[in-house]
Amino acid sequence: MGLMVVGGYQLGMQQASNEVASEKTQPASALVASELKPGAQVPLNHPPMDSPTPAPMVQSSTFPQPSTPQADLAGRGGSAETPATQLTGDSQFAHFRVGNRNVKGLAIDGDYVWIGTSGGVIRYNTIDDQYDVFDNRIEGMLSNGVFHVSRIDNKLAVGTYGGGLSVMDIDTSVWTNYNIPNGLADQFVYDLQKTSNGDIWIATWSGANRIRGGDLDDNSKWDMFTVENTNGGIPNPWVYGVEEGLNGDIWLATEEGLALFRGGKWQNWQHKDGLGAPIEVVRDAITSRNDPAKASQHHARQKTEQGLEDVDIAYNPNYIISLAVDSDGIVWAGTWGGGLARFDGENWTNYTTADGLPGNHIFMLHIDIDGQLWIGTSKGLARFKEAGEGFHVMTTLDGLYANNVFSMAKADNGTMWVGSFGGVAKLSGQR
Repeated sequence: MGLMVVGGYQLGMQQASNEVASEKTQPASALVASELKPGAQVPLNHPPMDSPTPAPMVQSSTFPQPSTPQADLAGRGGSAETPATQLTGDSQFAHFRVGNRNVKGLAIDGDYVWIGTSGGVIRYNTIDDQYDVFDNRIEGMLSNGVFHVSRIDNKLAVGTYGGGLSVMDIDTSVWTNYNIPNGLADQFVYDLQKTSNGDIWIATWSGANRIRGGDLDDNSKWDMFTVENTNGGIPNPWVYGVEEGLNGDIWLATEEGLALFRGGKWQNWQHKDGLGAPIEVVRDAITSRNDPAKASQHHARQKTEQGLEDVDIAYNPNYIISLAVDSDGIVWAGTWGGGLARFDGENWTNYTTADGLPGNHIFMLHIDIDGQLWIGTSKGLARFKEAGEGFHVMTTLDGLYANNVFSMAKADNGTMWVGSFGGVAKLSGQR
């Protein structure tokens, strides 16, 4: 992975308009791994597409911030020298650079940390600091762009953009790819969840899949749910997250609201129902003019439908970027500029910078092993205070690699791994 450090990465997105293609008009089957065909468009909160031939990996021996403990994860694998930890405030931290890449996925697996980047997957051994890189130069993976990484039984599930679902047998390191011929709704896979009854749900760019019994290799077990065949129950084809709630409820985060699949029936909620803070609440706090509607007819149409065509800032409260469901069945939805939304099944409560959040763009929601909700924003990481009033906020001053937080995992010993653009921060003693 290249090790160029890039500044000015506003809200975790590349800003150059010439990197954004026109509105998606071709079917998903017209797309190939790691490449967008003319007429296709990656949603604007996503990292830029990698080229089919990755740039040569470069090992760096110098760091841009010598005062901050860092290690480089580069090349085909090797050893990352563990720097001495440094105390900043109450946090011990170390940084791991991945270069000009987003870290969209993190998973703890015993002594290993799996790191999903827009340049492949890294397996990092926390005991001996050895690491391996898995990308499209190995046999199996089709795309370097990774949105999701998780362990399912003895397999590693990797959701990619452009390459479908890649699954590695951890015992043999053999990869299997699942794509449209298997029944996958789209080659862009954003999230995956194995539910308590053994089913696997997959969130994609063109709807959601359910694989009954989790049998990925039996095409007859694949079900597809779209806007059309759910009669609008899924309100938008771009599904960004899937979570299991109480009693087998399945919740989906879409670009046009929250959807629920319960007992074979669909229901959804949007901004008009209470999802996301009103523009009057967040307007002064949003300085970004990175408005998706300027680059996509799809986004523009949504804003028109909401009466927001005159709003030129990065704001769409229907656009759910992240999703989590806690043990009480409370649904937490992270929106594009509308802050953090809490839904108890009947009532909505919205939290914004006015309540203490560092930012109103909520890229990541994570419920850790202690049941705490962590909120990754465009301007830092937050969690609710113990008393329920306001938020504890962490930024680069507290040890984060960068303030745009895309992913997180927490180990049994309380160590947190936080993924941002360009690298990962390991934060110790965060119980």
